[in-house]
Parts: sequence; C-alpha cells; structure tokens
Amino acid sequence: MIDKVTGAVSGVQSFTRVENQPNEEVKRIQEQERHHEETQAIDPVTKEKMEDVVHGMNEFMDTSNTHLKFEFHDKLQEYYVTVVDDRTQEIVKEIPAKKILDMHAAMTEFVGLLVDKKI
Repeated sequence: MIDKVTGAVSGVQSFTRVENQPNEEVKRIQEQERHHEETQAIDPVTKEKMEDVVHGMNEFMDTSNTHLKFEFHDKLQEYYVTVVDDRTQEIVKEIPAKKILDMHAAMTEFVGLLVDKKI
C-alpha cells in the first residue's frame, strides 16, 4: 500500500510504501484471489464446458462470418485454435501458429537426439 506524504516544502509531495499496514481492501482482494485459485484447482474443465465455451464464441463470431476450430498437433500432443472463414473455408488465423508448433516439435526432437544418444 502506498500512502501520500506531503513534504516540508510547499507543493512538494513524495510517496512512501507502508508494508505493515494492509487495509481492508487489500485483505478483500487477497481473499478473492485465494478463493479463485481454490475453485480453479477444484473445478477442472470438462468436455461439456469446453463445448459450451466454443459454441458461445462461435455465436459471437457469426457477425464476422468466421468460426473457431480446434486442431490437435500430433507431435506435441496439444491443441491449437484456427479461425476459419465461413464463405471460403480458408484459415484466417492460427493460435499459436502451426509453423511455430512444428518448429517447437522439431527442436524438442533434436534435443532428445542429443541427450538420449549413447556414445
């Protein structure tokens, strides 16, 4: 917490950090953060929740004539998102870019060859 302190010279102000006096607002925010972390740890994302979120995002994106598509990267065993144009079925955007994921997979494989190889 930072308190405003007025200096001896007229018109000069400085700020000092007060470490030992957390106010009620700080305590409330800390409690909210703890509660959020606990609920995140207890409540895992289910397939149904993910489908609901994707459906809602696709409804939101209808006005721009695009939709989301989740793709699975085989080598990394992770999902990435593609934004697809509804009219042309072209991929407008990949998040993260598939080329970056391919490079990451290739580097991981290369490092594995260096580390796992017996001499």
